[in-house]
Amino acid sequence: MGNKDARRLPVVSHGAEFLVIGYLMRRNILAYKAPPNNEGYDIICIHPDPKCVTRQIRVQVKSRYQTDCDRAFPVKEKTFPAFDYLIAVFQNIGYFYSGDTPVLEGYQQPEFYCFPNKWIREHHKVFESGWQKVHTKNLNIENFKDQKGFELIAKDLGISYPSA
Repeated sequence: MGNKDARRLPVVSHGAEFLVIGYLMRRNILAYKAPPNNEGYDIICIHPDPKCVTRQIRVQVKSRYQTDCDRAFPVKEKTFPAFDYLIAVFQNIGYFYSGDTPVLEGYQQPEFYCFPNKWIREHHKVFESGWQKVHTKNLNIENFKDQKGFELIAKDLGISYPSA
C-alpha cells in the first residue's frame, strides 16, 4: 500500500455521518441519511413529533480522522445553497503527521462543531490553487462545539430539551 493510499479510510470517513446522526438523535432530533453522493447535504433533520414538523434542516458533514490535522476542511462554494448547517467532525483516531510519535498516542474522543451556513460563508476561502476551505485553527469556535452545536439545530426545529 503506497503512502497516498494509506491515508484513505473510507469506512472511518463514512462513519462520521453515522456518528452525527447518533448524536442528533440523542438530542431528540429525528435525522435521516441522504442518498450516497447527494450533493450539498448528507443528513435531513426534522422534529420528532409529526404534528410539529414545520421545516427541515439540511446538514453537510465534513470529517477529519487525524488528531493532528490542521483543523480545516474543504467546502465548495456551489454547495452553500444546499445546506443549513455544516457539522465538522474531528474523529481524533490518532497522530498521522507527527513524525515518530505512535499513531495511537493521539487517540481521543471525537469533537463535533455545528456551523450555521452564514458562518461558513463568512470564513470560506478560495485559494489560487482552486482549493476551497474553511480554516478553524485560530478561531474561537467553542459556541459551536458538541452539545452547544447540536442545540442550534434543536432550537431551529423548535425541539425543547426532554424533561420528566
